[in-house]
Amino acid sequence: MRGIWRALLAAALLPATAAANPPAWTRSVAPLHLIGPIDYVGTEGLAAYLIHTPAGAILIDAPMAENAARLEKSIVARAKLRDVKLILLSHAHFDHAGGLAALKRVTGARLVVGARDARAVETGTPPGETNYGVIRFPAAHVDRAIRDGETVTLGGVTLTAMATPGHTPGCTSWKMRIMDRGQPRDVLFACSVTVAGNRLVGNRAYPGIVADFRRSFDRLGRERADVVLPFHPDFADLSTRARRGDLVDATALPKMVADARSAFDADLAKQQAK
Repeated sequence: MRGIWRALLAAALLPATAAANPPAWTRSVAPLHLIGPIDYVGTEGLAAYLIHTPAGAILIDAPMAENAARLEKSIVARAKLRDVKLILLSHAHFDHAGGLAALKRVTGARLVVGARDARAVETGTPPGETNYGVIRFPAAHVDRAIRDGETVTLGGVTLTAMATPGHTPGCTSWKMRIMDRGQPRDVLFACSVTVAGNRLVGNRAYPGIVADFRRSFDRLGRERADVVLPFHPDFADLSTRARRGDLVDATALPKMVADARSAFDADLAKQQAK
């Protein structure tokens, strides 16, 4: 999993402007079965996950408006669009929420968003202040604003919302338990804990950002996960590991937290010095 987190941190440090978007963010890849009921249906550089249940499917994230048609094609390769009954969001940035409106329209699914990001999704305006300005995305109606510890269930499959704010106020990681070749596995769809251009000093729109980041590091540091699935994946590594049946790695989450905390401390010190 080391390659995944190197790619995740590198992608997060790039300026989030349309001109600077990595080509991998809009590069199509074939949908991929990962583990248990979970398929990968995102692009090479931006993840979207499809979870199958007896009552339909759950989609997590709809990255970038430009990718909506790509996501639809990948979903259709694994299920009918109308089988998608729920769409969950990690956080309200254009590269993860930009396709929500389109995917919600073609699937008819209910949209579930972290409560503190709900207004951002409904206005298409990302929360907080960044060093790269405001990148809007198509607004989408939120059917449910979910809070920490609350759950969504479809067809007997339950995901628990885990508030991990900082990257955005409503940044939400999602937890679920699956069966993998007869073994129970705890899966974490990890919302970003990288700074990625956020203003940590003098952020008038999000004055509690530093405290939220620190709480999220502490919270994630207490969690245990057998499988960690990021939203900025190293797709080649993810694909290789999935095909080998080698996604289980209990060391991935502690490493992710340690790396992100170290990068956060360095970024905060740099911003405070200015």
